[in-house]
Amino acid sequence: MSEGNGNQTKLIRNNIYSVEKVEVEETEKRGFFARLKAGLTKTRDNIVKGIDSVFSGYSDIDDDFYEELEEILIMGDMGVSATTRIIDRLKEQVEEQHLKQPSQCKQLLIENIREQMRVNDTAYEFEDRQSVIMVIGVNGVGKTTSVGKLAGKLKDKGRKVLIAAADTFRAAAGDQLAEWARRADVPMIGGNEGADPASVVFDAVNAAKARNVDVLLIDTAGRLHNKKNLMEELRKMNRIIDREYPDAHRENLIVLDGTTGQNAILQAREFGDVTNLTGIVLTKMDGTAKGGIAVAIQSELNVPVKYIGVGETIEDLQKFNSDEFVNALFDIPSEVVS
Repeated sequence: MSEGNGNQTKLIRNNIYSVEKVEVEETEKRGFFARLKAGLTKTRDNIVKGIDSVFSGYSDIDDDFYEELEEILIMGDMGVSATTRIIDRLKEQVEEQHLKQPSQCKQLLIENIREQMRVNDTAYEFEDRQSVIMVIGVNGVGKTTSVGKLAGKLKDKGRKVLIAAADTFRAAAGDQLAEWARRADVPMIGGNEGADPASVVFDAVNAAKARNVDVLLIDTAGRLHNKKNLMEELRKMNRIIDREYPDAHRENLIVLDGTTGQNAILQAREFGDVTNLTGIVLTKMDGTAKGGIAVAIQSELNVPVKYIGVGETIEDLQKFNSDEFVNALFDIPSEVVS
């Protein structure tokens, strides 16, 4: 075979691989959208049915109409701040467009909800930079599984990943993370149960530098936000990373349980007093009636929801997409969004 034919064959194979990869990614996204849509059923019953009843129950756009909408959104865990912004913007649009019938502004309401949840394109730049990602949160929200899923996703993107098991308080936490590391096929550095978490972080940071790792993912203990000693430990770990790895891009992702509603915002605020939160991983969104919290969190904290989880497998954690979320919530047919 000539060199030209060999190169052509190689090009064809690469093109076939690229097409197959895109098809797999699109299938995965469609599957996730279907699971998200199913998972938001209770939230849909809680919020969307209430919204529909307001639009069908009023013949005029008046103060009572707005007040009823406002109550539905707040009761649906969308939060006072986000709801106020949504309703105020709706009022402006109704006045600007001289709308008279409630049915004429329903789509505007949906788009205003969507706008409250936009995630900036730069939110995921850490995926393509040399980064240290610390994953924090209270007990039982799914931190360890989120670390494992993120590791798998980054590895699939071709990134060189290292996991640090800095949760040395919880029995068998290291074993659980080691299993996720095995599934993701990435190395892990950990300490013995009861070891100093800061020493684990120190070792992991230096290993990451020595191995020229792209992304260091740090799993931390499930700190109760009112436990001062554990929160101080978090500060200590941050200081070590700042000192030992000053050039690394930093991410502090807080994992929040979607089923806890407004309590998730209180948790995030407490952690935000200790460390600079750069993003939210919202878990357990399948089956909760409090899915509106995804809207409230970004508005109240000015911290973007970067990932959303609706199940136990690696594919069940995906980048948050406001279009997909709102389409799933309002049962709007959705195209695959890249």
